[in-house]
Amino acid sequence: MSDTLRITLLQTDIVWEDKAANLCRVQRHLEGLCGKTDVVVLPETFATGFSMHPETLAEPWQGEVITFAKQWAARYGVALAGSFIAYADAAATRYANRAFFLTPEGEEHYCDKRHLFRMGDENLHFAAGAARPVIHYKGWNILLLVCYDLRFPVWSRNVDNEYDLLIYVANWPASRRKVWDVLLQARALENLSYVCGVNRTGMDGNHIVHNGGSCLYSYKGERLASVPDGQEGHATACLSLPALRDFRTKFPVWKDADRFQLYV
Repeated sequence: MSDTLRITLLQTDIVWEDKAANLCRVQRHLEGLCGKTDVVVLPETFATGFSMHPETLAEPWQGEVITFAKQWAARYGVALAGSFIAYADAAATRYANRAFFLTPEGEEHYCDKRHLFRMGDENLHFAAGAARPVIHYKGWNILLLVCYDLRFPVWSRNVDNEYDLLIYVANWPASRRKVWDVLLQARALENLSYVCGVNRTGMDGNHIVHNGGSCLYSYKGERLASVPDGQEGHATACLSLPALRDFRTKFPVWKDADRFQLYV
């Protein structure tokens, strides 16, 4: 158990549908982070981009992308979070935008993106997730969600302080950047939680521009770390669990929160 957690936002460009190039790109960044952080957060579909060609890009959980990611976690001593295009069933007939959290100790956690971006036809190519597991790591409780999930506060709701850190991995377009900025901070304030959002930069294969905006907010809505817009790079912040718990005790808004019944 650790009272503090070092978390790194790794904002990258993504070469369209080129796993080899993207895996090499991420590995170069990770080599410089060994021993300097506990958790590294990657963008959504970091190895392929937000492609609607899952029939050619999808992998099983033991495929190339996750195999490399597990090796990185062990080699560099960091937990890794992100998402990849996965088979959603054993028959490999359905696909999922699958978030992962892999630890250097060999623990693996997965959940599928719940809200599929219909304006980009994601709902026509992928199956929606139904589970929202809270990950337990180093004494911290972590919820991992994907991109469009940010727009839906009920799915992100922190009932009875079940999580301490909320992570969103994304391919969020520059044209809707204001929404990204506003909602990340709002999720931190309304849920009394640290909130981390990691987005990509660069232009994708559909000529959609992304300018980053990767940022980490405190439970008070304070910006603790960010990566400059339009640049590849990383930023690290150290989070305090005692400080979070002390604030929740002194300002127990969560006790008066509405409860919601989720139907999935």
